[in-house]
Amino acid sequence: MSGVIVHEWLEQFGGAEKVVDRFAAIFPDAPIHVLWNDAPGRFAPRRVHESPLARTGLRRHKAVAIPAMLSAWRRLGKTDAEWMLVSSHLFAHHARFATGGREMRKLVFCHSPARYIWEPDLDSRGDGFVQRVASRPLRTIDRKRAQEATEIAVVSEFVKERVERCWHRDARVIHPPVDVRMFSAAADTLTGQDAATLDELPSEYLFGASRFVTYKRLDLVIAAGAAAGLPVVLAGDGPMRKALEDQAASCGVRVVFVGRASDDLLRELYRRAVAYVFPAIEDFGIMPLEAMAAGTPVIANRVGGASETVLDGVTGFLVDDFNGAEVRSAVERVAQLDSSALTARAEAFDASVFDANIRAWVTPTRSNPV
Repeated sequence: MSGVIVHEWLEQFGGAEKVVDRFAAIFPDAPIHVLWNDAPGRFAPRRVHESPLARTGLRRHKAVAIPAMLSAWRRLGKTDAEWMLVSSHLFAHHARFATGGREMRKLVFCHSPARYIWEPDLDSRGDGFVQRVASRPLRTIDRKRAQEATEIAVVSEFVKERVERCWHRDARVIHPPVDVRMFSAAADTLTGQDAATLDELPSEYLFGASRFVTYKRLDLVIAAGAAAGLPVVLAGDGPMRKALEDQAASCGVRVVFVGRASDDLLRELYRRAVAYVFPAIEDFGIMPLEAMAAGTPVIANRVGGASETVLDGVTGFLVDDFNGAEVRSAVERVAQLDSSALTARAEAFDASVFDANIRAWVTPTRSNPV
């Protein structure tokens, strides 16, 4: 059976990109269609097909590009493929090819219906008067086109409920892949800037890592450090950097900003941390499982996808408040956890498990059902 892979757009980093990497490895002959490609070295150039939007300035202004996206996904040209496997977190599930009237299976792997359209209270990008008004017709179109999917898979029970509520569709859960082997591997001797970064770390610290944007709530990692009386190390970058620096200065917490970290450095940052702190209300959350694979306990939000992966009192703690006694108690108790339980939990979400589930879903006649 021949197929095609569809994804919103390609970035250098991101959990959705890790999913597409696995799709591409599982189905090495499937071409990849995206709106634009901002990671040109990720796949062989001839394998990736960009939309006409890639030749415009709209690729740098996603919010402004939304009306054009709606049209671009409906004009993907002709294909002889028998199925399309769609990685969607905005409108990629709207994708349509010309197939000469032949039926084509559309399998949508949904990271989430677009949060800033459907859940503006969770994503400040949609939390404004103009955005909320504009979202109304977008919801109507989005729900209608979601009905075209043959089947939908989602990253967590948290998103399954959202898909049922927003799109009125049922979905199966296939958890995203985690590179457990890489994050549980024996430590390598780091060199160069990575080694220098490790040398600058405090002896004990709480660790946070993500893009520095509002909804990732890295401010609460700093708040947890203040509550627990520990320094904080933050990996990543983004528009919230200055605000985070100002917060650290105002509350007297030492915060070490290490920028974007290589996989090897990230593994060591996890390993040396007292705990990885994950305050965001996320749809799934790959990084808490990376931390567990590295043997590091996780302190996560009780709401959201991380509550499905972090076993409270076994691989970490789930909390409601990152500002006071609750998170301080969690930090004090993480040393009591069994590190072997952390890695064992992560292994249940290994990339090999994901690969097997995707193969079974896409080509069920040649695999056991998911």
